[in-house]
Amino acid sequence: MSTTPPRPSESLSREHPSASQLTQPGAESTVPTMVRGDWVLFHPMYTPEEMKAVEVLHREAKTMSDKIAYGLVRLARWGFDVVSRYKHKDIPPDSTMTVVELRKEGYLLDEHGWLNRILFLETIAGVPGMVAATLRHLASLRLMRRDSGWIHTCLEEAENERMHLMTFMTLRDSSIWFRALIMGAQGVFYNLFFMAYIVSPRTCHRFVGYLEEEAVLTYTRCIADLEAGKIPGWNDKPAPEIAIDYWRLPANATLLDVIYAVRSDEATHRFVNHSLGNLNASTDVNPFALREPDMYIKGKKIAFERSEAEKYVKESQTIMNRWKDAASD
Repeated sequence: MSTTPPRPSESLSREHPSASQLTQPGAESTVPTMVRGDWVLFHPMYTPEEMKAVEVLHREAKTMSDKIAYGLVRLARWGFDVVSRYKHKDIPPDSTMTVVELRKEGYLLDEHGWLNRILFLETIAGVPGMVAATLRHLASLRLMRRDSGWIHTCLEEAENERMHLMTFMTLRDSSIWFRALIMGAQGVFYNLFFMAYIVSPRTCHRFVGYLEEEAVLTYTRCIADLEAGKIPGWNDKPAPEIAIDYWRLPANATLLDVIYAVRSDEATHRFVNHSLGNLNASTDVNPFALREPDMYIKGKKIAFERSEAEKYVKESQTIMNRWKDAASD
């Protein structure tokens, strides 16, 4: 009996006789069925305590550019609330309305409404990181100098937001009209953000910081409604397989665990972008190029000020030097 292992192509041909069986339909269609999780090996893991440490925070708009960025985010939020008929307010304490009436009046969303809201948010949220990374990549090539660590963080943010979308797309496919809306919104937003980032990277990172503040608020309200039993269609719903792989959740994780993990990601983007908005995009080193703080910092603190970022970079370098020394011993 031969001990020579079969070539990869031979193994695949026996286990998966046709090419059509190598992928699954839907949001995960490009992931081979025999591969799970290795494309997200380096995504941070969150403990349950870390995920519950996230707080709803807001950074006061101090400069004129801050006020413009915050105003644009609030305008976008208002427009989306009007279109979706969501009041985004607490239910009146003396209300006698039923759940159906509360939904009709826009105080509550069902699982369909929440899913539309989340899908739209994630398709937009995945744009800024890619735009910033693209422009900084081109600048690095054009100027023939290093980027000070910004490109990777921006790309990581874009990939993370895309994985949020892929996760929630497994819950329901979107209609052609919804996809057309996303296509139009993405086309407009990408080009506007592209031009704005050329003019003022700091304002753009501040805009994303405020956008992520709204994302944290959205997921916090979703978590509250889900835990209160106000989204019955999602009660005890198992986590999608793609989410279990991506966040390395327990096999028995539920959709609630996924939303907690997504909110932790959004808190990270909030912290990172507000911190980058405090830096000089042309000269300062990205403090998150080597490591990021844990969720007890990112979830409870809005950003690093410039002096804190400089201190954090020096601490990271010290840690790296210790690792090098230990490896050489």
